[in-house]
Amino acid sequence: MAELSRRSLLRWTAAAPIAAAVARAENPVQRSGEPGSKTVSDRARRRIQQLHLPNLSLLTHEGKRVLFYEDLVKGKVVTLNFFFAKCDEICPRVTANLAKVQDLLGADLGTKIFMYSFTLKPDEDDVDAIRHFREMYHARPGWTFLTGKADDLEKLRKGIGFSYPDPAIDKDKTQHIGNLRYGNEPLMLWGACPGMARPQFVAESINWMLRPNASIGEWRPVAR
Repeated sequence: MAELSRRSLLRWTAAAPIAAAVARAENPVQRSGEPGSKTVSDRARRRIQQLHLPNLSLLTHEGKRVLFYEDLVKGKVVTLNFFFAKCDEICPRVTANLAKVQDLLGADLGTKIFMYSFTLKPDEDDVDAIRHFREMYHARPGWTFLTGKADDLEKLRKGIGFSYPDPAIDKDKTQHIGNLRYGNEPLMLWGACPGMARPQFVAESINWMLRPNASIGEWRPVAR
């Protein structure tokens, strides 16, 4: 029962809208190994990318220009969250919690799992600001902080489902959702959890995306 509950959570909790794109692909019930299944799978993956993973140009904390989908997400297991540097509420707490998660991920971080944090206030958070914020939490290689154009980051935020239905609340950055989205892009597996969830739970949930056939509870933190 515990395994079923976790798998259900990973599959459904905050997985929309990304997961919903699969259902809109042609012949979504096609199974792997059936005639044409690769074509259907490719269409579904492309549909998710078009609707929810825009290939926007961004800047890393090192000042490197990257494309969101092509360079950061395509073919990888990733985590995605939002922050802004001059935040006195949820951002510091979520970032500190994710710093504990990165330690639990150990050697998998930067090799098999990649963490990305995006600013909500790019007009204030330039490369120097996000680099300083990153250093405050001792982020290791494999955890990248990014900024870019305001319109692009808004498109990304809404694309991956970090928005409120009430426009007034959604516009207020101090009310932003402190969630973490994680996924295996090539397998089209996506889920989410609160950014303040217990670090062991977060790390285990991310790891399940890396090893979806593993039994729940068998994962242990990976040494650096």
